Amino acid sequence: MDRVQSLDGAAQEILKPETFEGKFDVKEFVASFSEKLIAQSKHDSGPFDAKPFIQSFESAVDRLIAIRKDVQDKTERMEKTVRVAEREYSKKMAELNRGFDTVGTSFSSMESRMSEVGRTAIRIGEQLESVHQERLRAQAAYDIIDYYNQFTRDDTSKLDALLKEGREGRRKVAVLLRRLTTVAKEVDLPSAEKTRENIERYCEKFEKDMLYSFDRWYRKSEPKMMRHCAQTLLDFNGGASCVQVYVNQHDFFINRVKKSNETEDALLWEALPNPNATPPKTESGLHTLLKEIRTTVDQEAQIVQAVFPNPPFVMQVFLQRVFAQSIQQVMEELLNRASGISELAFLRILQLCHAQISLLMEDLKGHEVQAVLPRSPISSGPDLSSLKLGSPPAAGTGTVTAISTMLEAAMEELFTPYTEAGRYLEREQKSLGELYSSCLVVFTRYHERVNRAKSSVFDRVMNATSGASGTSKMAAAALARFGVGKSEVATETPGEEPLRDEDGALSIDLAETMLKWHAECVGRLVELSSPNDVPKHVFALFKTLSDFISNAYLEIAMETATARLETTNHSITDPNLQALNVLRSVDLITHLWQQYVNVALLPLAASSVTTRREMTIFNNQTVSKVEGAANNLTQRLTDAIVTWISAQLAKQKKTDFKPRNDDISFARVNTEPCDAICEMLDRIGVAAKQNLSGKNLESFLTEVGVAFLSLLLDHLRKFPVSATGGLMLAKDLKSYQDSIDAFGVPALHERFEFVRQLGQIFLVRPEILKSYITEGYLGRIDPSLLRPYLAQRADWGSFEKGFDGAGSAADGEAGLGKDKNGLRDRFGMGRLSVMMKDIEGLRELKLGDMPSVDMPKMPNLPTGFASSLSFSTKAFKRSSGDAGPAIVAPQ
Repeated sequence: MDRVQSLDGAAQEILKPETFEGKFDVKEFVASFSEKLIAQSKHDSGPFDAKPFIQSFESAVDRLIAIRKDVQDKTERMEKTVRVAEREYSKKMAELNRGFDTVGTSFSSMESRMSEVGRTAIRIGEQLESVHQERLRAQAAYDIIDYYNQFTRDDTSKLDALLKEGREGRRKVAVLLRRLTTVAKEVDLPSAEKTRENIERYCEKFEKDMLYSFDRWYRKSEPKMMRHCAQTLLDFNGGASCVQVYVNQHDFFINRVKKSNETEDALLWEALPNPNATPPKTESGLHTLLKEIRTTVDQEAQIVQAVFPNPPFVMQVFLQRVFAQSIQQVMEELLNRASGISELAFLRILQLCHAQISLLMEDLKGHEVQAVLPRSPISSGPDLSSLKLGSPPAAGTGTVTAISTMLEAAMEELFTPYTEAGRYLEREQKSLGELYSSCLVVFTRYHERVNRAKSSVFDRVMNATSGASGTSKMAAAALARFGVGKSEVATETPGEEPLRDEDGALSIDLAETMLKWHAECVGRLVELSSPNDVPKHVFALFKTLSDFISNAYLEIAMETATARLETTNHSITDPNLQALNVLRSVDLITHLWQQYVNVALLPLAASSVTTRREMTIFNNQTVSKVEGAANNLTQRLTDAIVTWISAQLAKQKKTDFKPRNDDISFARVNTEPCDAICEMLDRIGVAAKQNLSGKNLESFLTEVGVAFLSLLLDHLRKFPVSATGGLMLAKDLKSYQDSIDAFGVPALHERFEFVRQLGQIFLVRPEILKSYITEGYLGRIDPSLLRPYLAQRADWGSFEKGFDGAGSAADGEAGLGKDKNGLRDRFGMGRLSVMMKDIEGLRELKLGDMPSVDMPKMPNLPTGFASSLSFSTKAFKRSSGDAGPAIVAPQ
């Protein structure tokens, strides 16, 4: 205790129990306790003295032990107090639980009693409600009978007084009159007819008064009173008359009647019949009307919602009037004006109207409103169904069709007169036919006049027994079907420009234009036709396109080129190689046409498997006809070339290869027929390479080369050849070979090398002639086949006998004798038949390998066309009357 008292005042203050309450830090406690001792130790100059610290800490420990004992004693006392309080609390809670259980039991008993009383009250209420309804029904029946009797006496004073009671009175009168009308129809008494007339007369007067009030408040822009009148008329007869008054007196319809002169878009109407002009997207008068409709409907939707108890029905009546009167009137004016211009103008205006009105319809669908039909307290009063007194008509209370459905129906009704029963498709076909006919009139007139010497296209159409070709018949029929007849094509007016060769030439640009027109037509068709009709309508338009581009364009051009070749005497006239240009144009146009069909038309028929299959079959048949005409033209050109070459060879003089004056002979390079033929072969090669390519080029040149080879081999057997003439013949054959080599066909090079070697037999000395014909290409030929050519040597008679004897001896020594099979094997004749078949196989020309060129692209058409168009053409066959060559060049 003395040590505790030895602590200074600051230390004793720190050692109080309050120091250890709350947040306690040991380091801070020790530091604050020894702070003064540390300061004193620092102040003393001597060595550190620990005794003051030890004494202070011992005193502090004693004080802390005393504090701990006090705290423990206090804690024990508090724990005892808490245990006593807990026991008392537990006793009180047990008593309270028992009290609550008792109260809960009492409440449950009371609740069951109240439920029983409530059920009894509900039964009583239902009975009272039933009695009340019966009373109201009886009262209503009494009132109806009373008012009916008053009408029998022609007394309406009570109803008149009820009308003067204001809004509720008018609603009561509306309901009473509706019910009285129903009763009057059911009553069958002697005086019932007069009573019925009185009721009907009063109803008419009441309706007129309400309509007059509605119109008056409408003009004063009082929506509350308008709504009262509309609700009253709804209770009276469904409100249809009120809606009609509202719609008929609307400023929109009155003002539209006055607006008869719209601003005309001169540029639009000028460009409308031009097929090369872009179809118009809008028309000023129609655009103004549709804009005004959008504005008006936006405003009226709010008014209708505020005024009428049945907004959907009112909006439908208003929109039906808009479509049936305003839109239809403007649309008919536009279509009537366009129909007076051309079919194309009519169709473009029809598409324009459809596109613009479709956008309007989508905008108006946003004004879909829900039916809100509040019934007045009078009309929703007692249920009088047992009295069969009727209810307001369905116009006011029935389920109203959705506005979107009504708009679609109105849209369909608007365009049905122009699209039903195939009318639209007929107009499209007629328009397309007129456009094609107009652009092909000059072309057709040119070809008709060119073919007049042989047989006019339209003469053959009119005379079925004239032996006309199917192509001309179909072409003339295609033009005549759209109003282009023989007189129009054949007759040239005095002021008309004379026809030129360019007028009859095939044009890629014109074909592209025809496809562009057709694409516009198909675009309209997809928009204006129903989805189910699109495949068959596309097929019909595809037939129209094929009739013109195939029958009236491509085949006519090829027929004219064929007719020129057939009617020309090629014995005296050079072959017309312009036919190759025609073939090239046909291939390019057909390529473009088929690309358009595959990309633009066939996908539109994908929804109908049958129609797509029919389109594919029809397309293949049409292309096959074009291929047949191309094959025929190419064969006629080949025949013309062969005829001309044969005529030139016939001009060969007997003295050309057996000249009398050697000096003059050596002065000439080639004979005249050789010069002419080589020049023609060069022209043929250049023209063919410009217009053909690939297998087509090779096959055509091979056909010409093989035919020329046949003529040349036959030609060499007709002329005697002297030693000097042999030199001239060798130069001619070398020129022929050079011209054929310019073709670039390897098979022809070997054959004409054989001909060149054959020409050398006229230059070889007699003693080495036998060994010469057993070498090279000549060694593959039976010597007996060479004998006609050897016989043309001027000196053949001097060594003919020795040549035959030497040949027999040589054959005997070789062991061949007269064995024909051995002789054929020796000279390679076993391969001659195979060689003949190979040569015949080279005569097949396939137009599918025509040259690939950069063709103009169709605007607005998808990319990805096929890289080339494959024609499956027939092989060109020579007539059975053509005589084959005596010798065929070896392989």
